[in-house]
Amino acid sequence: MPANEAKEVKMYSDYKSPFAYLAFDPAFALEQRFRIRLRWIPFQLRIKGKGERSQYSEYKARYSYLDARRWAKPRGLVIRGPLKVYDTTPALIGGLFAQHHGRLLDYSRRVYEMFFKRELEADDPDAVANLIAKLGMSADDYREYLSGEGALAYQRAQDEAANDHVFGVPLFIFEDEPFWGHDRIPVLEERLTAAGLAI
Repeated sequence: MPANEAKEVKMYSDYKSPFAYLAFDPAFALEQRFRIRLRWIPFQLRIKGKGERSQYSEYKARYSYLDARRWAKPRGLVIRGPLKVYDTTPALIGGLFAQHHGRLLDYSRRVYEMFFKRELEADDPDAVANLIAKLGMSADDYREYLSGEGALAYQRAQDEAANDHVFGVPLFIFEDEPFWGHDRIPVLEERLTAAGLAI
């Protein structure tokens, strides 16, 4: 590899994960300090709803949001627990659409912000289309993408996640080594430094 060539780091993400939200900007900031290219890949978390989880899982879910809010507060981020379990496919395909148009960062930041303020139904294609339009992209093009190439790209991402043994988000992969959780970013940084990729 040429000395100045960027190496790929994968980041699997889902918009309904508060920890993926916490990881998003710090992960992309790594591109400023290391010779890497961060590749965002949508992954659909399969979460059980109330009544489907054990009591211990209920405790864990409540604690997870408490912990996420601890990390979010100093950064001025609002994280409210969703009122239902979301299939975020429309929003995730929206992320692929925005990525195709060079708008992944501002789209994702807005989706995360609105979703965790309970201002966006991430499972509603019309709500996602409206957000895309507000960001200056074409809602009609998104709707066409959602049922066509976007659905295929999304499925390829799920297949890639299965091959990478993804079980949760955010999950980073560098040279086949996984790093799970927003709080593993410093460990990933150590690995990138050891690989000689610091700028």
